[in-house]
Amino acid sequence: MNSSLPPHTEFIPSPLHGRRKAKKLRTHHTALVENLLPHLALDLSKPLGDPAALFPNQPKTFWMEVGFGGGEHMADEALRHQDVGFFGCEPFVNGVAKALALIAEADLCNIRLHNGDAGDVIDALPEAVLSCVYLLYPDPWPKRRQHKRRFLSDDMLTRLARVMSSGAELRFATDIDHNAGWVLARILRSPDFVWPAQSASDWHAPWADWESTRYETKALSEGRRPAYFTFVRR
Repeated sequence: MNSSLPPHTEFIPSPLHGRRKAKKLRTHHTALVENLLPHLALDLSKPLGDPAALFPNQPKTFWMEVGFGGGEHMADEALRHQDVGFFGCEPFVNGVAKALALIAEADLCNIRLHNGDAGDVIDALPEAVLSCVYLLYPDPWPKRRQHKRRFLSDDMLTRLARVMSSGAELRFATDIDHNAGWVLARILRSPDFVWPAQSASDWHAPWADWESTRYETKALSEGRRPAYFTFVRR
């Protein structure tokens, strides 16, 4: 066990649920996974003691996107905030390949990737380093026996709190009412986060400069109304 990690934390990959690859990658995507990903992939064999050293521009601000899907939102944010270092986590290799294509197309130098569980990156980061974390339309794991797989558990909120600075925002979007309620219950009992919403408009409207994702477009077309929650680290 490394003494610089939080208590009882070791670098053992977290268990992942569901598929990690769907259809066969296109030739271009395969080449990106083989040639570009090794340069952008995080080395979690040791703690990420100096996150700024991972990026050529030595950023002072760091954001994370958990489960970035095809990477559209992450790439757009990284393009508009090139002074920010982004950590993107996605276990689905097809999504990683799509994100790599966007990174290459825009020549983005401020993204580092982990093709695996975001919890492994969170446990490797130093304290109070993240100023924003996105979790957009995660798998709701709808069956009761699956609820333990939902990302924003009590334990994960504690782990996130360690690496988020005071005032940092945890931004969560979902189109599943039950998942929203489940997460809110855990936020409201968390000693580390507050939900500063004052009215329904605070979660009905997306964040400023929001770029919709493909999943959100599908949800809207099927009649599901998204909710956008902003939780703040105490």
